[in-house]
Amino acid sequence: MSSLRMTSDLRRQLILGAAKRCFARHGYTGTTTKSVAAAAAISEALLFKHFPSKAALYAEILSDECEADPALMDLLEREPSTATLVELIRGMVQHFLRIADGPDQEEAQRLRLMATSHLDDGEFARLLYAKIETLIGAVFVASLERAVAAGDARASGSEPLNLFWFAHHTVMTAALTRLPSVPCLAYGRANDLERQLCEFLLRGIGLNDAAIASHLGRDQAACAGKTAIAESA
Repeated sequence: MSSLRMTSDLRRQLILGAAKRCFARHGYTGTTTKSVAAAAAISEALLFKHFPSKAALYAEILSDECEADPALMDLLEREPSTATLVELIRGMVQHFLRIADGPDQEEAQRLRLMATSHLDDGEFARLLYAKIETLIGAVFVASLERAVAAGDARASGSEPLNLFWFAHHTVMTAALTRLPSVPCLAYGRANDLERQLCEFLLRGIGLNDAAIASHLGRDQAACAGKTAIAESA
């Protein structure tokens, strides 16, 4: 059994490797499960035994890339705390806001694909949300619980993971407004936008101003309380 399982695991990695090459060359739309199977030198039927769809293949590749990010892995391995919670939110904000500004059009295409999935059958979005929850959900919830216990945040509802998703949806939508060559909405200077978003989300999650000032940084905390939109969180 162990040798069979190893063979299956190796074949799965072979498929993923072939899929990465296909997606890199032809993009998501131009890649088919048939072309991936041919690149992996297997039948399409065998590919479907490991991955039920093209969306499942792509979501798995994105998950592998996240797990290969040393900065993210370092953050997720930290002790759950208020500081870890703040860094999770700051990192998410920075990631999404830099998509439109960065030279990596692949990231922008992934964001467009995510938005399109919501308007289509939702398969890719569901898969990716599940991957994100598996990777980050437990750390977020544990860090929020520590923040509440430390008096840095207030408890909010019986589903704390929802707060993570509210934050995620907010920054994803903000990033979408900046994807066209002429942005749909002018937020102002990027540094100000990053600060405002971080403060807005952290207050919405339940952190108090003292915790935000302590963990987000004095340069950003100096404007705490002055941002009217953040107060509505």
